[in-house]
Amino acid sequence: MATTTEPSAIMIVTTERTRPFPLRTIVLGSAGSFLMLVAALGTGAVLVHDPLLGRGPMSWVRYGHGLMLATTMLYVGFGLVVWAWVKLGRHVLAGRVGTRAVLIAGAAWMAPLVISPPLFTRDVYSYIAQGTMPLYGLDPYVFGPISLNVANVENVVQNVHDFWVTTPAPYGPLFILVAKGVMWVTGTNMIVSVVLMRLVLMIGLGLLLWSLPGLVRHLGGSLPVSAWLMVAGPMTVVHLVGGPHNDLLMIGFMAAGTLCVLDRRHVLGVVLVTMAAAIKATAAIALPFLVWVWAGHLSSKPWRNFVRAVAGALAVFVLTFAVLTFAAGVDLGWLLSLGASSKIVNWLSLPTGVGELIHAGIGIFVDVNKSWVVNIVRAVGGLILLVFMVRQWWQARHGGPDAVRRAGIVLVAVAVLSPATLPWYLTWGFVLVAAIAWQRRHLAVVVGVAVFLVLTYSPAGEDQLYKPLYLLGAVAISVLAGISLLRPDPLRLSTAGHDGDT
Repeated sequence: MATTTEPSAIMIVTTERTRPFPLRTIVLGSAGSFLMLVAALGTGAVLVHDPLLGRGPMSWVRYGHGLMLATTMLYVGFGLVVWAWVKLGRHVLAGRVGTRAVLIAGAAWMAPLVISPPLFTRDVYSYIAQGTMPLYGLDPYVFGPISLNVANVENVVQNVHDFWVTTPAPYGPLFILVAKGVMWVTGTNMIVSVVLMRLVLMIGLGLLLWSLPGLVRHLGGSLPVSAWLMVAGPMTVVHLVGGPHNDLLMIGFMAAGTLCVLDRRHVLGVVLVTMAAAIKATAAIALPFLVWVWAGHLSSKPWRNFVRAVAGALAVFVLTFAVLTFAAGVDLGWLLSLGASSKIVNWLSLPTGVGELIHAGIGIFVDVNKSWVVNIVRAVGGLILLVFMVRQWWQARHGGPDAVRRAGIVLVAVAVLSPATLPWYLTWGFVLVAAIAWQRRHLAVVVGVAVFLVLTYSPAGEDQLYKPLYLLGAVAISVLAGISLLRPDPLRLSTAGHDGDT
């Protein structure tokens, strides 16, 4: 990423009305998304006991050759979505397509997945269980979903991933309130609960759509490019919406709050970012950076501006969080569960990956407990992350858009350097840095990374990071997607010589 442009940087010179509409590209992605919807009925994170397909005439898609066919169809569908996204990106970079067409494309590609079984994750079933527990008098910050067995709602428990079934909720009071509300409406109808949960989480998408123009205005990017990256990209379409993940709601509130602070609506901005932190605590990392923005808008001495901004932000944060906690009917017990994700061990976390490599090297000569090595390297990674965060925060002391840009960079670093990393964590910081000015070659890297991060998990939500042959194929496809943004038809399969939609 970069904050300066070069001769190949994005230039938007035509108006929205004069740009052609990329109909074929949008239809291509829509066809892929529809294929994913159909295939997900067999290979997605389906219900253990599905009342519609479990024993019906279509149940064959969940076993044997039917499952293989569904899996193949899903990956073909995903390939079409990626192909359409890359084609749309080329249109955007050439100035042929504007923001309106990008948003229509994103909506068309998301629409089939709104009613799809969960894709590439089972997290939504944990959300459903955590929202059900308060309705049965169980504290989600004390008990794991397994406790619902005593409440005769086994259909909720049995769909939670085994990895999380005994883990108390690591989410904030606002999300518990949201999940509780969804389950109060749907009862224990799992299909309706998944769809309604997805729709509620898409409030975050609405906040993101509202925020992007203002963030781009402050951070100097291109709105069509930012919308293409953050709205129409596979991380949002497939992971955040198709998943779904509550990170979508978190980043929506965080983006909206950040824009409000930049626009001098400081109190409202801190309220919104606090609401984001009351969904997932990570959003609170943005607040110290926004304090600098607030202080930069004041007209007294620098140290006095800082003290006033800190006092104001802290008061708003405490009051907002207290109200949300009271409304949710919970306490601060969720803070004890924030380390739950450290149970995840995969090399997407840089310290974890380095620890595994070191252990593998040491293991050639002597037998050493793997968890000891990984935890030591994780601790070192944590120290490096802390130093990096403090340094970036201090360098942001002049406030303004630079402080927001550094907040985005720090959030990306948190996702990568924390003890545990899941693919959608990268959206935390990317929602802010997507609004800066980008160079084309860096966009190609983003395309490759985004495609790879979807492919790191199976359609049913299982880790694929330790399957060498599968990963080799995923890397090859991701690299090809990135190159295709800069070089249409890099494999020279076509002689058409153009990339139009006519």
